Amino acid sequence: MTTSRLSAATSILSTVAVGALLVGCSASVNVGTSTPKMSADKLATIVAEKLAATMNQPKPNITCPEDLAGKVGTTTRCKLTAKDGSTLGVTVKVTSVQGEQINFDIKADETASPAAN
Repeated sequence: MTTSRLSAATSILSTVAVGALLVGCSASVNVGTSTPKMSADKLATIVAEKLAATMNQPKPNITCPEDLAGKVGTTTRCKLTAKDGSTLGVTVKVTSVQGEQINFDIKADETASPAAN
């Protein structure tokens, strides 16, 4: 039974990843500082909202380990965690910065990692 739930969760996460890759999520945020930087919490919220909207699913649990610097080419890795504990990596890459606004693309990994035992 645990295996079937894990398989279902991995399947759902894989579907999210494939959908995110096909749609090519992107976002832009006005951060309101002279040196553009977005907090890790705000980034996680925006990534979750974009993935949910793209997949027409509830907002996933996303965590990001660091603030996002507003410099073109900067990347960070966030993590999507499913209810069963399985995870999926999500890469965020800054595509442009216009004044205080940071524009970025979101790309989910193709394969989920199973929950730790």
